[in-house]
Amino acid sequence: MMVLLVGLVSIGVGGIAAASVARTPKGSSFLSSLGKPRQVASTVPPNGDVNPYGIVVVPKTVGRLVKGDTIVSNFNDKANVQGTGKTIVEVSPAGAVSTFATIGSLPASKACPGVIGLTTALSILPGGWVVVGSLPAGAGGALPLISPAGCLLVLNSNGAVTETWTNATINGPWDMTEVATSSGVDLFVANVLSRPKGITATPKSGDLSTIVRIAVSLGAAKRPRMAGLTVIGTGFLSKANKTAFVQGPTGVALGSNGTLYVAGTVRNHISEIPNAMTRTTAVADGAITLSSGGWLNGPLGLTIAPNGDVLAMNANDGNAVEISLQGHQVAKKTLVPNGSGDLFGLTIAPGGKELLFVNDAATANALDVASIR
Repeated sequence: MMVLLVGLVSIGVGGIAAASVARTPKGSSFLSSLGKPRQVASTVPPNGDVNPYGIVVVPKTVGRLVKGDTIVSNFNDKANVQGTGKTIVEVSPAGAVSTFATIGSLPASKACPGVIGLTTALSILPGGWVVVGSLPAGAGGALPLISPAGCLLVLNSNGAVTETWTNATINGPWDMTEVATSSGVDLFVANVLSRPKGITATPKSGDLSTIVRIAVSLGAAKRPRMAGLTVIGTGFLSKANKTAFVQGPTGVALGSNGTLYVAGTVRNHISEIPNAMTRTTAVADGAITLSSGGWLNGPLGLTIAPNGDVLAMNANDGNAVEISLQGHQVAKKTLVPNGSGDLFGLTIAPGGKELLFVNDAATANALDVASIR
């Protein structure tokens, strides 16, 4: 989602929100203003990939990316094996679906630890460059026994992989948001497989995962370049999960106050990392908590509502929860009835009057939308 910070043009998970975006009245709840969700389209491509995770709205037409369309990353293959999805689909507002990218084997010069398993980490950079996280499954769909595992893949606007970014600190990139800078873009990436150096065992509850800020340099007619990496969050719990593949720090959303909000799924809370764009030291998970418990029920995806509140998707009940920047849970809305395991990525559509989200239900595998009544 693109959000506007004072004095900056900034970007975050999903669609676009700027000063001209329609805003809900002061003190009102965005979720409470939404009507019943409806399906926009199935996100299952011709190869049968399922389990849509990441979601972002195209800000500008370039190459095969069409302004106003939504791209969605798939995490599972046709056989529903987690961590094996290889496709990104593009969905128009009217529901027309095409395959933006199918990412198969990579050349040796563009290696990514493990194979391909696309995650919720999905962003579109200026110039139409698409960055997507890969956290590939190991044998039988288990977590990979390599460390680090996965990478960030950089695709051009026609869906071809041009770069892979790997680093010892990029270990299971699970979700991502971004903000524009004077030299390019900063990416904020939530890892779920950070483990002590040299340790490759399957992570158990208590392993430490991190949030990293990656400086990306952008230049005219040049590919994006990873120019620096800073760990700004640490101590997040991650653990293997048969149903969800892995649980750990998931959704990341940048508020207008410069605070990065992080969904800690295992601890069932939303953590804060203040001064996320400039800080050089890491904040421990739970040192500052926006909200915990209450309506939260295994929070996953996060985004910022048009009124500035934080929106969280629950893993365990199909509900979205709205939280003010003062930490008050101001609204809850059921998006998928009895929807345990069905929600993940979300974003605000251009104009600020619609919530777009993926519906992972076995009978759906779809992009859904809820509009302001």
